[in-house]
Amino acid sequence: MHSYWFWIGPFPVRSYSTIFALAFLLGLGITLYFTKVYGHKGDVEHWWNLGPICLVAGIIGARFWQVFFFDWSFYSKHPGQIVMIWHGGLSIQGGVVFGLIAGWLYLRRHNKSLLHFIDLAVPGLIIGMSIGRDADFMNGSAYGSPTHQNFGVVFPVGTLAHTEYGAQPLWPSVIWEGQADIILFAVLLVLVQRKKGWPKGFAAVYYVLTYSVERFFLEILRGDSPRFALGWDAAQYTAVVTFALGIALAVWVFKKNRNDRMFYTHSTESVGSPE
Repeated sequence: MHSYWFWIGPFPVRSYSTIFALAFLLGLGITLYFTKVYGHKGDVEHWWNLGPICLVAGIIGARFWQVFFFDWSFYSKHPGQIVMIWHGGLSIQGGVVFGLIAGWLYLRRHNKSLLHFIDLAVPGLIIGMSIGRDADFMNGSAYGSPTHQNFGVVFPVGTLAHTEYGAQPLWPSVIWEGQADIILFAVLLVLVQRKKGWPKGFAAVYYVLTYSVERFFLEILRGDSPRFALGWDAAQYTAVVTFALGIALAVWVFKKNRNDRMFYTHSTESVGSPE
């Protein structure tokens, strides 16, 4: 774990910031690839506009979620830390919510289908989330709780994890989440390739349900968030709410939206299709 790659004079080049930027760029690149192959004409141009909009909104939402939902007990005592996002502390759940709202406002203005664009974005989003967990690991944030065994990750001096738990072995929850995201990505690709004609919104349903379950159980191992009723942290409560919303979305997609096909059907309107 290295919080800094190197220094340029007095300015540090932080591993968290650079890996975060890489996660966004690779996620956007995957989204553009799927859009060029499977999307409708004009979708690529909209993604070039949506990319920076969703990035800015996502960062604001991720920090908002972290500060006010996850760790307000800390930030209320250290308000100067609220703007210091380079120290870590971005909640992917808040980032997705705010990015979704910003994307919806843009797409509504241009009379475009939100579900269609979510389907296009999900593969890249999952990969970006996986790489983002590497940023957390390098930064020594989003760490696990003590294993109380001769097993786990020991974070070095100077990281938040070491400040909290010292040299105790901690559960590698952030590493496992990044690996689980890769599995979610692979399973999604298998599902959409084995069966053509999923209804529009299938990828959105898949993401909301599977990631909610993944996040809920891995949060049991986390040691960096305050616990509330039932011993759950804010991420688990968020996961329960999003899972319930995912069930409602699944009912709507498969009953009301079943005749409107997902982009994976290789329709003649797709960008990659010959004219």
